[in-house]
Amino acid sequence: MTNTKDTWDVVIIGGSYAGLSAAMALGRSLRKVLVVDSGMPCNAQTPHSHNFLTQDGKTPFEISTTARQQVAAYNTVQILNDLVVKADKTAQGFDVALQSGTQVGAKKLIFATGIRDQLLNIPGFSSCWGISVVHCPYCHGYEYHGKKTAILANGEGAMHYALLVGHLTKQLQILTNGKPEFTEEQMAKLRKHNIPINDSAIIEIEHERGYLKNVIMSGGNKIQVDALYFRPPFKQHTDIPKLLGCEFTEHGYIKVDTFQKTTVDGVYACGDNSSMMRSVANAVSTGNFAGASLNKELAMEQF
Repeated sequence: MTNTKDTWDVVIIGGSYAGLSAAMALGRSLRKVLVVDSGMPCNAQTPHSHNFLTQDGKTPFEISTTARQQVAAYNTVQILNDLVVKADKTAQGFDVALQSGTQVGAKKLIFATGIRDQLLNIPGFSSCWGISVVHCPYCHGYEYHGKKTAILANGEGAMHYALLVGHLTKQLQILTNGKPEFTEEQMAKLRKHNIPINDSAIIEIEHERGYLKNVIMSGGNKIQVDALYFRPPFKQHTDIPKLLGCEFTEHGYIKVDTFQKTTVDGVYACGDNSSMMRSVANAVSTGNFAGASLNKELAMEQF
C-alpha cells in the first residue's frame, strides 16, 4: 500500500486500456509509476471487442485482465484499486489525494479517466447499451451487417451514421424521436437511398438479455430491429482536470496537442476523455503515445 511519503514520477489516473498502455511505456523506461483505478470501465457490458488487431473478438474483461497482468510484471509500476478525489499543483509537481485517505506526490499526471455516457431514460435502453444499442460502426457494424438496423439521431448526426451504416445494411431507417431536422438536400439523399424517417416518440426497448427485439413507438407501433445506433452525450468522469485549469474542446473533450499534452504543464490526457475516436485500439494507441511523450519530457528535464 502506498504511504503519504511516496512520490512518483507519474501518477496515472485511470487504469483501463489507455492508462495501462501509458503505464507500460513509462514502466519500461524505468519511470516510477502509480496507476490508480476504480474498476468501472465504460464498456463492461459489451460482450466482445472488435477492430483491435490481435484481440479481435475477445471480451473487454479478457483484454483488460491480460493488460493489467502484463503491466504489473514491471516492478516500476504499481496498480492501486482506489479513486483519485483531488490533485493540486505544487512547486515539485502535484499532490494527489485518494478516496482511501492516502496522499501521494507526482512529478507528472496522466488522465486516462474515460467518459460517462448519459443514456436515454427509456425502459430497456441501458440494458441493451454496448450489446445491440451501439455507438460505433467500426466496433460493432460487421456483426450487424445486413440486419434490420435503426439510427437514433437527427440532422447531421443521423446523416453521419447513415453514410457509414448504409454501406453495411440496406434494411436501415432513422428514428428521430421527435421532429425531423434535415435540410432539403439531406432529405433528398435519404430518399435516394431508401432510408425512411420515423419521428414518433420511443416508449420502450424490447429485448432479450440485451439483444434488441422491438422498438415500441408512441401509439403502440412496434419496429423490429436487430441493432440501434446511438451516440450519447457524455460527461467527464472527474472534474479534476478542469480544477487544475485544463482547457476543453467545444465538444467537451480535454484539449490535448499532438503529444497528448493538455494545456497545463505536466498534465497529459489519453483515451476517451480526449478523443472523439472512441475505441479500445485508439485508447491503447493514445495511451502509448502519452507515456512515450511524457517520458521524453522527464528525460529532457533530467539530461
